[in-house]
Amino acid sequence: MINKPDRNKLRAKRQGRVRNKIFGTTQRPRLNVFRSINNIYAQIIDDEKGITLVSASTLSPELKGKVSGGNREAAKAVGGLIAQKAVEKGVNRVVFDRAGYIYHGRIKELADAAREGGLVF
Repeated sequence: MINKPDRNKLRAKRQGRVRNKIFGTTQRPRLNVFRSINNIYAQIIDDEKGITLVSASTLSPELKGKVSGGNREAAKAVGGLIAQKAVEKGVNRVVFDRAGYIYHGRIKELADAAREGGLVF
């Protein structure tokens, strides 16, 4: 029997390669995305200070009950919410960290909605 590679281990390797190149500063923090089967999460992180400036997910009180799970519509709603919260905090420019996920589907929807909401990356 041949062992199949574990998808999470392969994604962790890709994520490590991406994180070696991407670093969020105070002027341009990092927009990190995590997706699970049921939900999608986004954070804007200042790596110099080691703090999360803004976060949003499908579990956020603003979206709870309005969107269902981790589908593309939910990703679009999370992208819009993270952009709205970031602009309120004075963050306009970010570095996009896709965390080893392919830029397709839910990740792309979230990024496009964040751009429409006013974030530049």
